Amino acid sequence: MMKKISKAFMVFMFAIVITSTASCVTIGRPFPVGAVYQIKMGETTRAEINRLFGNPWRTGLDNDRKTWTYAHYRYALFRAPMTRDLIVRFDEKGIVVSYTFNSTYPGDNR
Repeated sequence: MMKKISKAFMVFMFAIVITSTASCVTIGRPFPVGAVYQIKMGETTRAEINRLFGNPWRTGLDNDRKTWTYAHYRYALFRAPMTRDLIVRFDEKGIVVSYTFNSTYPGDNR
């Protein structure tokens, strides 16, 4: 009887681990949120953005302006999503013309 209970417990624990692992998805990679407040439109260069945040997760164009995107999205089955993204737009000289920072983390609402 003890062996049956022990085996059932092990199967149950295995199922919990598999479910927990399978129910969490991460997209992108973390970036230093505090550095967002160091960005100065019309002053900060592409090289400075790279120094502050590293290589972008994605690159693209927005109205013919080069954009760099930094993003970290965490989705879980039994929790609200936790997301952050930063989109930086550069002029033709590589200077920041605008940026957008969005987050669902409560501490990021400054």
